[in-house]
Amino acid sequence: MVRHTSGLAAGLPADDDVLLDVPDERLAPALVAAGRGEYEAAAKLLAATREAGEWENRDRYVTRLAAFARSRGEWFDDWRFAAPHDPDALLVKAELEVARGWESPARAELLREVTPLITAAAEGDPGDPVPWRVALDHARGTNASHTVFERLWAEAIRRSPHHYGCHVSALQYLSAAWYGSHRECFDFAERAAQDALPGSLVQALPVRAAFAYLTSEERPGPVAKVPRERLDEAADLAIALSREYAADDPWPAEVRNLLTYVLVRLERWSDALEQLRLTGPYASSFPWDRISDDPLGQFLELRDGVRMEVAAARPLGGRGTGRGSLTSGSH
Repeated sequence: MVRHTSGLAAGLPADDDVLLDVPDERLAPALVAAGRGEYEAAAKLLAATREAGEWENRDRYVTRLAAFARSRGEWFDDWRFAAPHDPDALLVKAELEVARGWESPARAELLREVTPLITAAAEGDPGDPVPWRVALDHARGTNASHTVFERLWAEAIRRSPHHYGCHVSALQYLSAAWYGSHRECFDFAERAAQDALPGSLVQALPVRAAFAYLTSEERPGPVAKVPRERLDEAADLAIALSREYAADDPWPAEVRNLLTYVLVRLERWSDALEQLRLTGPYASSFPWDRISDDPLGQFLELRDGVRMEVAAARPLGGRGTGRGSLTSGSH
């Protein structure tokens, strides 16, 4: 193992070069400007995504800007004062208040008070699917019925049939941890992945369903078993998706981080190491923040552990063993 471990570091950036939740080249200047108390760059960025129909980028940017406004909100307050009816500011406000409500013990009650903000955001641009992603998150937090969920889901996919964020929110609602079951979660994920556009992150939904299942095992109470084959198929589909993107590409970084977690739980060490190489320096808070208060530290620790597992499986002077010998265990 000692002989092989150092060699397996090839293709992996040094620990000090790994960063958490790095913004892309468009979002970074907006966040820097917001840090100086200036909202104009953020407003211009979100307006550009809305006008161009860049719904996936828009969703990511809204989420990150709302998170930044929670800790440093002066720039956003100025924006709201200067343009109270700006559809982009309305959307960030809705996302911000839903995120705040989620952390309260009185979550359902507080989130119900946010409903008018989500309505205003949806009316700001009737073609924008992102307010409907916020509405789906809101529905989960307010204990909304399946009937309400299905109505919101229909509105979301009418605007963007393949929107990744809306699919993720729907998958969470249908998970066993919320208002569905492992069967519903996997069925939804697999259907969506089958219908997804080439290269779409929607193809990673089954591995998200696998994550929901594997983490549900850590909670008390009976868990309906999902066949190992279904978990491996979900991972294989996400591996194929990951290979469609270049190494060190920040766009699929969260999916690659999530896939790595699932592969580790499935004890597919060589596949996990491949994903770590493709991920490069782009660690993401999710899923590591679900299992540690230090997601970056957790990522780096796991990375070392994967290298050791792969090294331990390699015979002296020989090549690594195949996937089968590394995945004999099952959950």
